[in-house]
Amino acid sequence: MTDTNVIPSFGAMLRLALGDVITAEAGEEFFEMCAEDILFEMPFAPKDAVRELRGRDALLAYLPKAGELIAFESMSLAAVHKSTDGETFTLEFTCKAANAGTGARYDQDFISVVRVQNGSIIHYRDYWNPLILLSAVGSAEKLKSHFEEFHNV
Repeated sequence: MTDTNVIPSFGAMLRLALGDVITAEAGEEFFEMCAEDILFEMPFAPKDAVRELRGRDALLAYLPKAGELIAFESMSLAAVHKSTDGETFTLEFTCKAANAGTGARYDQDFISVVRVQNGSIIHYRDYWNPLILLSAVGSAEKLKSHFEEFHNV
């Protein structure tokens, strides 16, 4: 049986979830949908891992590094909850992915709180299970060393 809810990319999932709250001019890629001064937070990241990125430039530098570790295969959007302010959305979604080098699975459930203003994402808080990440990459030390340049950003 085919899952009709499978979405091929993170950008496509955000387009589906946020609709025309994100301007059409923002493009189809996640970083294109972000404001220059976006705050991206990962509150459940393991100790000594990157927990916060400030600005689109930091995000643009981080995303390819993350892609070296984890190869995303697909996303499935379960629910979108829009707040009464019309700017804040809570997204429930899953991903199918694997360690890009070893093939260790990284199948993860997410809850993300996204705030949008003037057609761009200004704040993204990403909640996920750190144990699944550590299992996929092998250790906290490997994770820390891979993202070393981001620890003082």
